[in-house]
Order: sequence, then C-alpha cells, then structure tokens
Amino acid sequence: MTGATARFAGIAARRAAGAKGGIASICSAHPLVIEATLRHGARNGADVLIEATCNQVNHEGGYTGMTPAAFRAFVETQAGRTGFPFDRLILGGDHLGPNPWKHLPAAEAMNKAAAMIDAYASAGFTKLHLDTSMACADDSVALADETIAARAAELAAVAEAAVARSGDEKPVYIIGTEVPVPGGALEALDHMHVTEPADALRTVELHHQAFSRLGLDAAFARAVGVVVQPGVEFGNADIIAYAPERATKLVAALESQPQFVFEAHSTDYQPAEALAALVRDGFAILKVGPWLTFALREALYGLSHIADALAPDPSRESLLAAMERIMLASPGDWQKYYPGSPDEQRLQRHFSFSDRIRYYWPLPDAQHATEALLAALGKREIPRPLISQYLGHLDAEVGAGRITPTAHELLIASVTRVLDTYRRATIP
Repeated sequence: MTGATARFAGIAARRAAGAKGGIASICSAHPLVIEATLRHGARNGADVLIEATCNQVNHEGGYTGMTPAAFRAFVETQAGRTGFPFDRLILGGDHLGPNPWKHLPAAEAMNKAAAMIDAYASAGFTKLHLDTSMACADDSVALADETIAARAAELAAVAEAAVARSGDEKPVYIIGTEVPVPGGALEALDHMHVTEPADALRTVELHHQAFSRLGLDAAFARAVGVVVQPGVEFGNADIIAYAPERATKLVAALESQPQFVFEAHSTDYQPAEALAALVRDGFAILKVGPWLTFALREALYGLSHIADALAPDPSRESLLAAMERIMLASPGDWQKYYPGSPDEQRLQRHFSFSDRIRYYWPLPDAQHATEALLAALGKREIPRPLISQYLGHLDAEVGAGRITPTAHELLIASVTRVLDTYRRATIP
C-alpha cells in the first residue's frame, strides 16, 4: 500500500482546480462485503479504500475480534484471492480516539486510544481519522474545541512515532468530528444541522495550532480531510437526502482551504444524484457501511426463501428466525437503538436502515445459520422465476447474463449494486 498521501492530495488538487472526483470509503468488516469491494475495484482498475472503526477493530480486538494487523492480513488475503493489486489498496482507521473507553477517566482512556492508534499506524494503515470529541468519565459533558484538538494532536504524535520506527509510509490525517451517530440517527429525523462554515474553519485552525505546539507541522501538512455535516442522515426508516442549497455557505468555505476536501459520513441510502452532488461540492470522501450490509442482508433473506422452495427441509431454521433468536438472546447491540412496541422493534431488528443486525453476523450461531443456508443451495443455478420473486432487484442483470445466478454470486451482486452507485458518483 503506497502513495496514499499523493492520492488524497490529488483529490484535493483536482477539487481546488474545479474538477470533480472523489473516493468511497468502505466501512465494513464482513467478508462478503470485502470480497465484493475488491472484485469491484479490480474490475474497474480503481483504488479501494477500506476503513475499520475504533469499536470494530482495535488493539484489544474490538467487536470483530481483530487487531489492526489481523484486519490488514484479512483484507490482504481477500485481495490475493480476488486478484486485487496491493498497491491500489488503502486502509483507514475511523473515529480513532477514546470512544471505546469513554467510561474511563480521560487519562486512562487516552492511553488506550494511544495504544490503538499505535497499532493502526504500525500495521500500515495510511488514512487515520482522529476523533477525540467524546467526553470521558471525568470530563465535562461537552469538551472544549481546544481540548479536542489537543488530544487529536497527541494521537497524531503517537502515529508519527510508530511510522518512524517502522519506516512505513507516513499516514494522511482526517480531522473534525461533526458527524451523525455511527450507524444512523437515534432521534426522529425532523431536522438536520449543517455545519457552520466558521466552525469548519475553526476546526482546521485549532488542529493546526495543536499540531504545531507538538512540532507536528509536517504531519499537519498531510491532513487532507475535514469531517463536517453536509445535512445527510438516515434513521431506522427515514433518509434525509443532500440538499445543495442548504450547504452553499459551507461549500464556499472550502475555497479558502486548498489543502482539504470534506469527508461526509452516513451517506448510506443517498440517491445517486445526491451522491454526485456531494462530490461536485467538495465532499470528496463518502463514507458508506450499513447500506452495504443492508444490501447483503436483503439478498440473504431472499435466498432463505429460495432455499425453502428449492430445497425444503423442515429441520432447517429460516435465516430470519435464526437471526431473531440470536438478537433476542443478546440485545445489547440493538435494544437502545430501536424504540417502539415489541412488534415495531421486531421489524427494526431485521429491516432498519440502521442495520444493527450487522453486529451479529460474526457470531458463531449466525455464521452457522448462514453456512447452512448456502450449503442447502450449493452451486446450483437458481431459476429466474425465484430470483424475480425474492431477489427482484437482481433479475434484470441475471437476465442480461451479467450475473451468474448462484447463491454466492447473487450475494456479491447485491452489494455490488451499491458500490456501482458510489463509483458513478466519485469518478472524475
């Protein structure tokens, strides 16, 4: 993995020169999503940016059980299998800071965050989003902007020391934290705040000062993106699409910052024209995660119905029933996010845009249920009438001969539809 600095600097330079272009940031650790992403990149001869979050992957394992080094090995193994060239692969770390340990005092939480970012930098991750915005156990409820910037600079110093030891490529940095809640909003989407231009510029200036105080001017020169809220969001059943007219002043502020582009989080489920407008307006890094696993879940549930028709077996639990059992047994990753009556919660567990079911696919019982489904279907070609009935969004492509109608290829194709939407939006 080489040249991340040049690639992102090139995106910023093109934007400053009035040209379009950007990159999608794939935020997922699901093996099928990673496979689909790398196959898509190989087919299009494109760079691929894959990011892991602080809760998902960290030096203690995260909820995937993977350290940064293990995640890199996992992605590179998939790249080898799909024929994707390593020199076009960019690995990133998202929301790197004390968030997983915010229940601890700040000093202890920041020590753990430092160990985490050391692990990311040492493992060759070259795009690092510094996010120290969250209050820890002994902090005030809302941290001062100066404190956030100072803590971010402390973590950048750790990353710089790690790459100095290893001799690996120096990373680029993303600063700023004004983003939606990871995984979607918790509240009703009846309003959406767009970042004030002055706040975005203040974020840049305070981080610049904090880096300079630690002698990190060269590192700050590699800061390439500022996270802002352009006015996009999704909830359990709602989507707020990008409205360019609401972000006009924010977009104008970028003109004074040729070093930077904006990074937009929670762009999942945006209409194609909204994604293209975001890139046109300088939101050149588009984060996507839940939409990819939502598309995968759609295909998995469709295949479960197809298996019942093609290979009926009363002893085989449907995938929906299996996932319902698994999620009810361990409600921690969905319960506080899904309000309403028991019936409303049941629907959200499986069909919410927030897609909190994605936290359960790595569990052994979920893996066994998925493997049983795919084993029942095997490599047989699925008849078109069943694809039309249960996977209608893929029927036209199957009919045109562009998708082989086997279970595995249909899963990959469902994810690829989302990736195609982002490619069309981000190509120069």
